[in-house]
Amino acid sequence: MGNGEWHNPDPRVDALVYDLIGAVADKWSMIVLETLDEQGELRFTQISKAIPGISQKMLTQTLRRMERDGLVTRTVHAVVPPRVDYRLTPLGESLGEAFCGVWLWAEANLEAVAKAREGFDGRDG
Repeated sequence: MGNGEWHNPDPRVDALVYDLIGAVADKWSMIVLETLDEQGELRFTQISKAIPGISQKMLTQTLRRMERDGLVTRTVHAVVPPRVDYRLTPLGESLGEAFCGVWLWAEANLEAVAKAREGFDGRDG
């Protein structure tokens, strides 16, 4: 990672990393990933209630993108009315574990970032 310690010469790996960062590291995908990781299999309406502020359209788009990338499975149950459940795949679970480091970093560096922001915001000009 840092200082050129590791680099995969396969350009497909770079392309996948950049694509996943763009698609998964957005606000809603990260929150959906965390919600499904914590609560397991959920219906669409349960996910929507668990994530304040997300619109139905944005949740639908986020879940579809995550399903396309193999991060969630969508199970339609043949009942009336139809019931659809979402669950993280092993691939989604492993991505959640990888992003767990971001939360650990944020927890460890919360005060340092706050201090840096205060210093920046307090500068003249």
